[in-house]
Amino acid sequence: MTPLGLVGGVLQPLLILAGSPFLLGLMRQIRARLEGRQGAGVGQPWRDLRKLLRKQRIAPRGTTEVFRMAPVLLVATTLVVAFVAPFVTIASAVPPVADLFAVVALLALGAVAVALAGLDTGTAFGGMGASRETTILALVEPTLLVAIFALSVRVGSTNLPAIVEATLQDPTQVISPASLLAAVALMIVIVAETGRLPVDNPSTHLELTMVHEAMVLEYAGPDLALIELGSVMRLSVFLGLLANLFVPLGIATELSVLAILGGVVAFALKVTVLGAALATTEVFLAKLRLFRVPELLAGSFLLALLAAGASYFLA
Repeated sequence: MTPLGLVGGVLQPLLILAGSPFLLGLMRQIRARLEGRQGAGVGQPWRDLRKLLRKQRIAPRGTTEVFRMAPVLLVATTLVVAFVAPFVTIASAVPPVADLFAVVALLALGAVAVALAGLDTGTAFGGMGASRETTILALVEPTLLVAIFALSVRVGSTNLPAIVEATLQDPTQVISPASLLAAVALMIVIVAETGRLPVDNPSTHLELTMVHEAMVLEYAGPDLALIELGSVMRLSVFLGLLANLFVPLGIATELSVLAILGGVVAFALKVTVLGAALATTEVFLAKLRLFRVPELLAGSFLLALLAAGASYFLA
């Protein structure tokens, strides 16, 4: 653990925790404007969280600790990733945990916890949403692993800070076939992992189409606040990984106030731009039929495999 990594480990979770609801508010505001509506404002997600935190915690009869611990696990695993990943600083607070396989496992753990909570309620909607979520996870997680692994081949390490540092030293690698294919695969992964269009519609509660909402229908009060906060934090983490793995410009490489401030601003700006682009794209997309989603995710896995192959043969 280096001083630079320790500073990043303190700043990054705080930045993601405080800024993620504003990112969601910005995305909703962009969609509202493009759809001809006024919108509720960028700060509305924080107001919703504050309202939920003031309400009474209610759990359905018959649920177990799985239901009660899922929101905590979702937020906790995301915070751990925010603590170790190279977002603001290139050094990690805990380098062994900043490995590709460890980070993907932590992100998957949070999603699996919510899926198990949906099953724990014993409701038809909860089981339906959990079934759909696990199907998506089974296709998305291998794609995430292979896509980032394609970037690690040229580095000789699956350590995320090492991959970011290699890209920072040689920015021309970003336009290589392996990087471009991996970037497209990761974009599709982010859409699927965070429940955005065309895989899932985060702004609807239609029984036949919802995935994430079906698993969390039984949550209320502070538990629902943790679910909502954890979901938007995951979105910020995925966008931050996409930004820094391919465009790590501005990330702090030395321990100085100016470098740290530049890293914070660069990270916030890149995530905001990616979030705005995602929200803008969603306005022009329709949700895919459920049985077409595996085709999209299988296509992203093929892109990730091509990226891995290109990283070996075109290196």
